[in-house]
Amino acid sequence: MSTSNESLQQWIDEVAALTRPDAIRWCDGSEKEYAGLIQQMLGSGELLELNRQRYPNCYLHRSDPSDVARVEHLTFVCTPEQQEAGPNNNWMHPQEARDQMRALFDGCMRGRTMYVVPYCMGPVDSPYSRCGVEITDSAYVVANMRLMTRMGKAALERIEREGGFVKGLHSIGELDPNRRFIMHFPQDLEIQSYGSGYGGNALLGKKCHALRIASYQARSEGWLAEHMLLVEIESPEGEKHYIAAAFPSACGKTNLAMLIPPAAYAGWKVRTIGDDIAWLHVDEAGQLRAINPESGYFGVVPGTSRKTNRNAYEMIQHDTIFTNVALTADQEPWWEGKGEGEPAYDWKGQPVTADRQEPAAHPNSRFTVAAKQNPAYSPLADDPAGVPLSAIIFGGRRREVAPLVYEAFDWNHGVLVGAGVASETTAAATGKVGVVRRDPMAMKPFCGYNFADYWGHWLSFPARARKLPKIFHVNWFRQDRDGNFLWPGFGDNLRVLRWIIDRCEGRVAARETAIGYLPAPADLDTSGLDIDATTLEALLSVDKAAWRKEISAIGEYFQEYGDRLPELLAAELERVASGLQD
Repeated sequence: MSTSNESLQQWIDEVAALTRPDAIRWCDGSEKEYAGLIQQMLGSGELLELNRQRYPNCYLHRSDPSDVARVEHLTFVCTPEQQEAGPNNNWMHPQEARDQMRALFDGCMRGRTMYVVPYCMGPVDSPYSRCGVEITDSAYVVANMRLMTRMGKAALERIEREGGFVKGLHSIGELDPNRRFIMHFPQDLEIQSYGSGYGGNALLGKKCHALRIASYQARSEGWLAEHMLLVEIESPEGEKHYIAAAFPSACGKTNLAMLIPPAAYAGWKVRTIGDDIAWLHVDEAGQLRAINPESGYFGVVPGTSRKTNRNAYEMIQHDTIFTNVALTADQEPWWEGKGEGEPAYDWKGQPVTADRQEPAAHPNSRFTVAAKQNPAYSPLADDPAGVPLSAIIFGGRRREVAPLVYEAFDWNHGVLVGAGVASETTAAATGKVGVVRRDPMAMKPFCGYNFADYWGHWLSFPARARKLPKIFHVNWFRQDRDGNFLWPGFGDNLRVLRWIIDRCEGRVAARETAIGYLPAPADLDTSGLDIDATTLEALLSVDKAAWRKEISAIGEYFQEYGDRLPELLAAELERVASGLQD
């Protein structure tokens, strides 16, 4: 392969001259190429083949122990003025960043192959998709990009037709934590990543392109790039609705994307369009539509079992790349919460002893798999037109304060709801329970520019679209004084989604409160659940005193953005605060 795009060829030549690889290889995305990469990595020891009978075409990759997660403290947004990046991002001046990265990349690919990976985020023939090219010296990255994106010849052809693309330069470098940086240059639509082979730092089509760069690109082009799942819900009568939902980590995002209806909801169907990222565009009719820019899943595997997420469990039984899981004695992947088997070797390859103090699989161990392997996969994930959104849901993990579900008064209030999203930490994550962390729209690590400007962009959509989805907030995690969850969660969350859909269709009433519209207890289907009237009342209650503290805390958070905070957002905050006064 080669290219007729002069800008692309010039960039490739410049990178080759800087990094000095032994060979340059264009990636075409073919099955033959993927099989060759797998064999190459098996030969080098980068991959270990798993049990062929139980896990056909599955492989294990073990990261360097210092390279097992995103490095947010080493991730920068590089703009001429620091205020453009905002207090929500680490900032560095573009020239300083380029000088620093150029020194790191100088000669870094000697003895290695430089792979040129053209890819498309979203269906190749969709007007809502955007293309990029990642240059990398990692065969593992190439293999994962093939599973995660529409990679290869078709993407290159689109780049050559349109001309534009996001540039992504990556090298694993020496895997030295002191020489590890991920730089984003949003105004140049460019990413530079050095010193890490971990997915979120190295698969540049994912968080780096599809969120940080795309969010900036979306503002200039009039759309939204969001950290949201996309799900299709079909009633027994054949009525279909499409919902986007944003949740911080540990809030049930993957489970909702792959929800299995409870027995009481026979005839209902839930299909996954996307589990992580959604791009929202206004179509010619003024309808907000969404696509999933990815074509695969890069998911956290601990806790995944037949019981917790059957669809996810089934889809990773074949043709999957596992990263940093443990191994059983017969070469099967193992992780905490799997529910079967015993680990013989931990994620570092060391024998597991009975007195081990740490998890056998790394807590952030992953699977990479093509989306079509999901038993609940929706073919609409490949529809160039995307899907029309009925609702947008924000959610967080809160023991108290936030009710099970409420609806925003209107779009502007919904932006406030999203901007105020917060979760309480769990003991497993921090050692201290209940610390509230603000994560607006679940985008805190991923917004490529100042959050205040981002919220302003959200607030511009009533003028851009004639048909906007309703906005809701959910909280599956309300607890009683003894720490027991009040709501069963998992498949029974479909009961809440049903109320949301009925609200979108105007089929059910709601009671107005100071924070939004809540279900009347009789309008939320709890038939067959062990939930008494007192528990249901607690789930749907609004404690004004607690909410006054919540609104005050949101206001304090907003102060970080100073005069840049949109007046409309400040007005919405004041409106809710006034309604909470006795």
